[in-house]
Amino acid sequence: IELAGGFWTNSTAILADAVHDLGDSLALGLAWYLEKVSGKKGDISYSYGYRRFSVLGALISSAILILGSLVVFSHSIPRLFHPEETKAAGMVVFAVFGIIVNGAAVLRLRGHEGLNASTVAWHLIEDVLGWLAILGVSIVLLFQEAYILDPLLSILITSYVLYKVVMNMRNTLKTFLQGTPAGFDLYELEKSLKDIEGVEKLHHTHLWSLDGLNHVFTTHVVIDFPRDSTEVTEIKDQIRSRLTGLGIKHTTIEVEISSRECSMEAASCRRER
Repeated sequence: IELAGGFWTNSTAILADAVHDLGDSLALGLAWYLEKVSGKKGDISYSYGYRRFSVLGALISSAILILGSLVVFSHSIPRLFHPEETKAAGMVVFAVFGIIVNGAAVLRLRGHEGLNASTVAWHLIEDVLGWLAILGVSIVLLFQEAYILDPLLSILITSYVLYKVVMNMRNTLKTFLQGTPAGFDLYELEKSLKDIEGVEKLHHTHLWSLDGLNHVFTTHVVIDFPRDSTEVTEIKDQIRSRLTGLGIKHTTIEVEISSRECSMEAASCRRER
């Protein structure tokens, strides 16, 4: 419908949006499928579950959206130098229809969290903004022959959305590469855990995220002197309690006695030497 409308109205903005929406459709379908997969529980193949498939969907969707933005630029920039007449009345009709459809889709995403949902939302918000630009341009063109506004506003809005997508993609890549989640200082976190009575030090501490929402924490905790099983359990419970309060849902704690050498730490020292 958009392709036909773009040719009929001779609007580069509508044609560019049609090409962009083709990429959006592929990205949204992929995101929908991977989001469903991400809800599956862990099995022998993926012991942590399938939540990271959601991150994969966010990466692919972001890449498609960036490519779509480049297509918009390739259609709009030449029109800046060679503006062409457009059918303003037809553009108004298509713009109103586009705003209603995409606006309804954005509202359906309210309450959904995660990197994948965020990326999908930007797909749809970009479309709403694009159609708002087309509506504004078409109204102006009803009264003035300022045809350069069609490609100009398309470029401005696409640039803004592209910036937002790139920022979101940076966070997605950090999650995909198991970086420390935003808002956490691993050094300060270790420091706070050392304040627990009985904890001498921590090493091999790692914090990463499955999907931007579910974080994983692993560490080796060295206790200051041999303790009975009840005391060790209490120390681990205190650590888990603090981590849970910070929103960390998956924790693995290896307890060691200070007089004994950790095999992983010893291996690390040998590599350094």
